[in-house]
Amino acid sequence: SSQHPPTFYVTMWRDLIVRGHWSGEIWNRHKDGKEYAAMITIGGVRDIHGKTQHYVALLTDITLVKEYQKQLEHLAHYDPLTHLPNRVLLADRLRQAMAGSQRHGHSLAVVYLDLDGFKEVNDHHGHDVGDELLIAVSHQMKEALRDSDTLARIGGDEFVAVLVDLEQSQDWEPVLTRLLRAIANPVMMSGVVLQVFASIGVTLYPRDDADADQLLRHADQAMYIAKQAGKNRYHLFDVAQDTAMKTQQGSLDRIRQALEQDEFLLYYQPKVNMKTGRVIGAEALIRWQHPERGLLSPAAFLPIVENHPFSVELGDWVLDTALAQLVEWRAQGLDLSLSVNIGACQLQQSDFATHLREKLAVYPTLSPDYLELEVLESSALEDMAQVTRVMRVCREIGVRFALDDFGTGYSSLTYLRRLPADVLKIDQSFVRDMLDDPDDLAIVKGVVGLATAFRRQVIAEGVETVAHGELLLALGCQLAQGYGIARPMPAVALPAWVMTWRADAAWTTWRDCGRSRSELAVFAEVEHRHWIRAMGKFLAGDQDVLPPMDGKKCYFGRWQSTEGQACYGKHPIFSVMVAIHDHVHLLGQELVDLHAQGQPSEALERMKELQTLSDDLMGRLRQLVRGEDT
Repeated sequence: SSQHPPTFYVTMWRDLIVRGHWSGEIWNRHKDGKEYAAMITIGGVRDIHGKTQHYVALLTDITLVKEYQKQLEHLAHYDPLTHLPNRVLLADRLRQAMAGSQRHGHSLAVVYLDLDGFKEVNDHHGHDVGDELLIAVSHQMKEALRDSDTLARIGGDEFVAVLVDLEQSQDWEPVLTRLLRAIANPVMMSGVVLQVFASIGVTLYPRDDADADQLLRHADQAMYIAKQAGKNRYHLFDVAQDTAMKTQQGSLDRIRQALEQDEFLLYYQPKVNMKTGRVIGAEALIRWQHPERGLLSPAAFLPIVENHPFSVELGDWVLDTALAQLVEWRAQGLDLSLSVNIGACQLQQSDFATHLREKLAVYPTLSPDYLELEVLESSALEDMAQVTRVMRVCREIGVRFALDDFGTGYSSLTYLRRLPADVLKIDQSFVRDMLDDPDDLAIVKGVVGLATAFRRQVIAEGVETVAHGELLLALGCQLAQGYGIARPMPAVALPAWVMTWRADAAWTTWRDCGRSRSELAVFAEVEHRHWIRAMGKFLAGDQDVLPPMDGKKCYFGRWQSTEGQACYGKHPIFSVMVAIHDHVHLLGQELVDLHAQGQPSEALERMKELQTLSDDLMGRLRQLVRGEDT
């Protein structure tokens, strides 16, 4: 057979010649070519002079034994459903990877994944469909990883990946981005389209200089933070923060002490109507003014109290403080609504509505509709019936509700219909990347469409630039908050900020007319940015596939020759845009040719020219859509 190296036979013949016999396991081949395993003893037969005449072999076919042994080894080391490594094999590979990391000076990442929405699939479609979905998702995850990485299933809908040979500390990020997208790909099962997402936690070795078991626990901790932050995302375990919280008694007892000693405070982030330029309200956000570590964000302490009864006590403090601040602002003549985040434990209290009514009764001059409670979509789904009852009673009192981070959870139309929320908040992860990611833009457009269809208000988080606001306005979303408007600020700073803030002219001059036209132009703009980014990646060697080089076949070119021509063809700006777009593709082809001729550096350097042309094209497109003449 071909299963033994030459040295195997050298050793066998040496024993036969020197000792006259040999025994052991061997893979042989039948006359028909089929290989089989055998336990064999070979002995020499000698004549009266002691000369070996021939050999006799006694063998037992042990192929079935070998196959059974192989099956047992597979069962011991692999998950029987997905055939991925199990906990035992994962532990071995992780230890080997850690040893290799020390030898070669590279980093490795331990990635803990939990599927979001899988329980609902099992409940609604049965475990057989759930098993099929797990198999399909495991294949999608494997394709997103590199050949050198390990993916293991450790039980239920939980997986662990080990990413090895990370030369740069940030090399894990594109892998996790691919993983999230791969998991979120819809799967057709039994005639039904199913989709799940993932919460991912990651820790890096040797930055996190722990043993293998502790690395897994740290990645698991990070995964829960990602899940609490809204799911369909990843979170990096913060070694420094973890150490600091342990050494400075950052435990639940320390947080209790912080509440008793008035170390918590609320910051407020304004919410605005971009078109009218009016400040419509603010969101209350908790901070910890730690005496040694300074001002801490919620991520530093809320995960510790999440799902603990103390979270209700802390939530009550937030509500009391926010209501008192709202009354104080109104006394100063500041007419704003205020939204407060409500955790799952607090919302699911059977007497939540009663306590809320009592809190509002302390301020009889305050109309309840000035208070808005923000509920994470995932929190609302933990006990749908109870949460729905509580929300309905609170709405009867007059309090409004918003579904926070909408789009990152299950976003079922059934849930949207049942939950009595007045506002949908588009998650900042979609808004942030929608400028050059057509998929994120499509999600934002879809949420705006859902809000319109269900007669809900919609507000976008994560507005960081004027361009973000322009795209949102084109899609019909006028309400926004984000760093491009204002960062969260102390209560004393908000009145002055409201008095001096002015919306950008690009927002306030936006026209409602022709919005359907504007939406098509928005997609053309984002697709063009996506094309420019793909060109840059190709020239830098980060991707192998060229974007469409024919100006008539790219998305922008198709829009330009159809909807663009029909809507704006007689406008003088449009003809200029056509010429610029042609120039963009001609220059792009020049850069591709330079790259093919072995001059990648020059091609990359000239990407600046391509970007300048692109900026000019996009600027004229926005002029056109806004109806400007020059």
